[in-house]
Amino acid sequence: MKKKDYGFRAGGNGTKKNLQFVGVNGGYETTSSEETSGEDSSPEDLSDSEAEKKCDGPDHKHVKDAHLTCEAGQGIPEGTCHAAQESGPGEEVPHSKAERYKPSEEFLNACRALSQHLPETGTTTDQLLRQSLNTISQEWFRVSSRKSSSPAVVASYLHEVQPHSPHFLKLLVNLADRNGNTALHYSVSHSNFSIAKLLLETGVCNVDHQNKAGYTAVMITPLASAETNEDMAVVWKLLREGNVNIQATQGGQTALMLGVSHDREDMVQALLSCQADVNLQDHDGSSALMLACHHGNVDLVRLLLANPACDSSLTDKAGRTALSIALKSPTHMEIAGLLRAHAEQGRSLGL
Repeated sequence: MKKKDYGFRAGGNGTKKNLQFVGVNGGYETTSSEETSGEDSSPEDLSDSEAEKKCDGPDHKHVKDAHLTCEAGQGIPEGTCHAAQESGPGEEVPHSKAERYKPSEEFLNACRALSQHLPETGTTTDQLLRQSLNTISQEWFRVSSRKSSSPAVVASYLHEVQPHSPHFLKLLVNLADRNGNTALHYSVSHSNFSIAKLLLETGVCNVDHQNKAGYTAVMITPLASAETNEDMAVVWKLLREGNVNIQATQGGQTALMLGVSHDREDMVQALLSCQADVNLQDHDGSSALMLACHHGNVDLVRLLLANPACDSSLTDKAGRTALSIALKSPTHMEIAGLLRAHAEQGRSLGL
């Protein structure tokens, strides 16, 4: 069974990793802050060496391709990040620095222009409206979607935008770049949970928005680094508000499969608590249990088998079961024993 990592690299050895977007299809990889930038490539095309390279955040050279097909009321404003280093997550903006956190006049003018033509946003060919959207997109992704983005700055932008109308706020919050990634995708990928919280608290954030590879912010949550109780509270909010069973268009993987593939027991537990379907299978027919068996993670196998709905008899497209996968490795005998016990229990209960 080929090891499935779905184009992601998980953190390990005590080094904090950050999920990064790669490729025109909006895939992801995890990188440390010390790694260098690499070329864009899709998740399916990443080699081991390429996967260790860091790709930067939003592609501002192609912001003009930001989605114009969204319905009126699906997006968000943008801002400069010149004050992004002034305050840490959750810190209030000092009054003396308030002006430095405000959106640029160009941004605000673009918001005013666009807010008067929301019904036309998705189909307009008007160059002035397209230019306004481009201005908003560039500034918003600059301020909201970088690893160094400041929650205080994002909060200031959201505050400035709200008076335009709830529909305009929705448009701005859900604005997507050319790869279909939103500010929520980026904030989760960088583990900027304070920013993710701000976006969710607007009440208009589409948590189930899929990028061009079919990934939602919910799906990449298992790969983020939730280091505090506050971070984990945002994770729980995201999982509860979103659909945890959406499958990516590339490979058919789910959030649960990604969590299992990267040995994230805490996230797997959270997903199961939020009704993640333990029996969903990817395009190769692999289930989360099969992946756990392949990785030899006894704790995850035990956790998945404890779910009453877990079906250990599922087969993939090659005819393999979780047990046959476990039996391939002499080091996975404990897992094989757990699977046999689970199957026997099912038979005794007439399942």
